[in-house]
Parts: sequence; structure tokens; C-alpha cells
Amino acid sequence: MAINLSQHLTHPVFKVASEIVTEKGLQAYVIGGYVRDLLLERPSKDIDIVVIGNGLELAKACAEKLRVKKVSLFESFGTAQFIYKDLDVEFVGARKESYRKDSRKPIVEDGSLEDDQNRRDFTINAMALSLHKDNFGELIDPFNGMDDLEKGILRTPLDPDTTYSDDPLRMMRAVRFAAQLNFKIEPSSLLSIKNNAERLIIISKERITDEVNKIILCDKPSRGFDLLFSTHLLHQFFPEMVALYGVETRNGKSHKDNFYHTIEVLDNICETTDDLWLRWAAIMHDIAKPPTKRFDNRVGWTFHGHEDVGARMVPKIFARMKLPLDAKMKYVQKMVRLHLRPIALVKGFVTDSAVRRLLSDAEDDVDDLMKLCNADITSKNEHKVKKYKENFEIVKAKLLTVEEKDRIRNFQPPVSGQLIMETFGLEPCAAVGKLKEIIKEAILEGEIQNDEEEAYQFMLKLGKEMGLETIKD
Repeated sequence: MAINLSQHLTHPVFKVASEIVTEKGLQAYVIGGYVRDLLLERPSKDIDIVVIGNGLELAKACAEKLRVKKVSLFESFGTAQFIYKDLDVEFVGARKESYRKDSRKPIVEDGSLEDDQNRRDFTINAMALSLHKDNFGELIDPFNGMDDLEKGILRTPLDPDTTYSDDPLRMMRAVRFAAQLNFKIEPSSLLSIKNNAERLIIISKERITDEVNKIILCDKPSRGFDLLFSTHLLHQFFPEMVALYGVETRNGKSHKDNFYHTIEVLDNICETTDDLWLRWAAIMHDIAKPPTKRFDNRVGWTFHGHEDVGARMVPKIFARMKLPLDAKMKYVQKMVRLHLRPIALVKGFVTDSAVRRLLSDAEDDVDDLMKLCNADITSKNEHKVKKYKENFEIVKAKLLTVEEKDRIRNFQPPVSGQLIMETFGLEPCAAVGKLKEIIKEAILEGEIQNDEEEAYQFMLKLGKEMGLETIKD
């Protein structure tokens, strides 16, 4: 017996499309992600409608009836799109595709619904619902996508080698869906991804990074990164992360596997933030451990300076992966550079001076930095984790106390370079910068308060010691 989901197709777009399709004697179907998400009871804002024939004409007719003023027509691709209320609706003519070895851009011909379903990436995305009045809402599922959906399996409609070699981006999509839906990739499909991983070279960095970002934004991104690593997809675009993998033992001393530590930190931080760039900071925080790794017979493995080297690596990696090189990159850089600072406070006695310096350097991002450092505690020793987290609470309380007392966050010395020049009759010179720096250090060390009058008097005293003549008091 055919499955009918007409009771779920209540949006006005479906009603209008059905009326036009029936009146004009057309065949049209809702297909792909909307059908999948409908069956999974997940929200979806994108509707794909495939038309046997001209999709543009149906799009224009639907838009007119729905009183949509703007319709985007892409005649060379045979697609049209408009936004109606809360939905992004796309129309496309059914097609069949063939591919050249050196390109993911297909040679496209008009086709049937069967042709269109054959070209889909996964069985769960190949299901269609009829929009014709005679069988409105009927499920057309030639590859048993419904069964795969119920079993939580990702499988390609055709031979996986053909599917992935034709369009290698589908391999990234497989990993992304596996991570988003907590599905398993069918074994022959998983093997095919590994065999075709190097085909990713024909995909633009922008498209790859778009999929990576979607994986990072999953509830548990480690699933995706574990798959990216085991299939060798990660090796094609993020070798620095691959280099984190593995444990080396020398003289009976081992270091932890920094790849699995990193994705554990990423999962941890996902429990406290949805921010993509803080999640990127979790990925990058130990990225320089491989190039800074050294063995010392006395202490074992060390990674001295990996926070500074890692911060310098961030722009190069962002540029190669076509990630933004703006304030977002600077933010990730700052998180990487400072990520050991709160840990150092946790390990030792928390002085006001150290807290002031952290507040001054982290500025408004200090709360995010604390989230990152808390996520970085991944020891298997429960007693050690408990002790660290208790100490973290002490540091957080100290941050609040010092900030309330000294107002150091986004700190600028209360004495400006302009005031220094006017007071001592100076032109811009090294002495001005030196005075500012000494005043700043005195405030951070608690020698003077973060107060305009106290800082000014301190400046006059310094100027006298430096032999500067006061011309304005």
C-alpha cells in the first residue's frame, strides 16, 4: 500500500502548486531534504520542487498566484527560486546528469522523475511526494529511503564509486549528514569515500569549508571529524589537524593523542556555546603541538610555545580554507594565544596582578576564553578533573572581584599619550610610549589604582625622574 503524507503538506505553496499542476496536466513533486526532514520530524525552511518539463514556468505561475513579487530565474540551469513567508522555494526541471572526470559540473539533459532520483546523493534524499491532485502527497521511494531513514543508514541510490567520483562534495555531505543525524554510513559507501578521497581536489575550498562549518555546528561534531579522519577526507584539506593524531612513546613516557583530545574539547565546548568561531578556537587551540613537540629526558614530552606558534598559524590556515580574514580570524587567534593563561592561574596561586593582565589581554572575550579552558580539561583522572574545575571556580570568582574593583576589561591607561605630550612639551617620541607603558604596568601590578588623578600624579613623578620639565600642570 502506497504511503501518503498529504496531511503534512498544508503550507499554501503546496496547495497552489497542486492546483496549477493539476490544471495544466503537469507532473511535479516535492523532493529531497524537505521530505526527509518531514519524516524525521525536523524543521525545514527549504522546499525543492522538481517538475517534469519546465520548472521556470511553474515557479512563475505559483509566484503570481501567491502574490510573490520577486522570482529569481536561472534559465541556464533551468531553476527558479522565491521566498514565500518563512520558506525558500526552489523549482527545477527533472534532469539526468553525466560527469567528466575533471569536473563536478554535470552535463545536464531533460529527464524523468526516475532520472532525477537516480542523480540524488543518498536514498534518504531521493524520496518524492506527488503534487498532482489525483495522488497528492503520495510517497515515491524507489530506493527504500524510508527503510534507511528508520535504520539510520546513509546509502547512495547508485553505485557509491559512481556517486562520489561524479561529485566528490557528496563525500563531505555524507559525513555532515552522519554527524547531524547521528546516522551510520553504509560500509561499501564508507569504503568508497576512502577510495575516492583524493577526488576532493576538484572541489572549491569554499564548498568544502561550508560543509566543515556545518559539521562544526552539529551537537556532537566529533562524530564528523572522526569520519573525516578515518576516510582520509581531512588529509585533503586540513593536514595540520591530521598531524595531531597519534601517540609517541620514548623511555616509557608518552603524550596524549592530540587529535582525539582536540575533538573531545570541541564536543565539550559545544555544551556551552553555539558560536562557530569559539568552536573553531577549540579546533585550533593545540594546532601547533606537532611542530613544537620536543622530548626532554627529565620531564618527558613538551610543547613549549605552542600557543604562540599556533596563533601565528591561524591566518595561514584560514586563508587556505577561505575562512574570513577579519575580526573573526583575529578572535580565534586571540583565543589560541591565550588559552593556557587561565590554566596557569588554576595551577598556581591566583594573584590580582595575574588576573588584571588576563583581563587586559582578553578584554571582552575573557568569558569565552574561560569556556575554552574549561572545555580543555579532558583528563581520564576524575579526581584531577574535579580539582581543576574547583580551582576554575576560584579563578572565575577572582576575575569578577578584580574586574569590579579595578575595571581592567578593555583597559586603557587613564593617562593618554596626548596628555603626556602636553604636560612635558614633547613631540611624538619613544619617551611618550615608555611613560604610558610604565603607567600601565604599575596599574596591572597594583602599585597604583586605575584612577585618573592617581595615574596623573604618578606620571608627574616619573617625568621628574626622567629629567622631563613640566610645562603644564
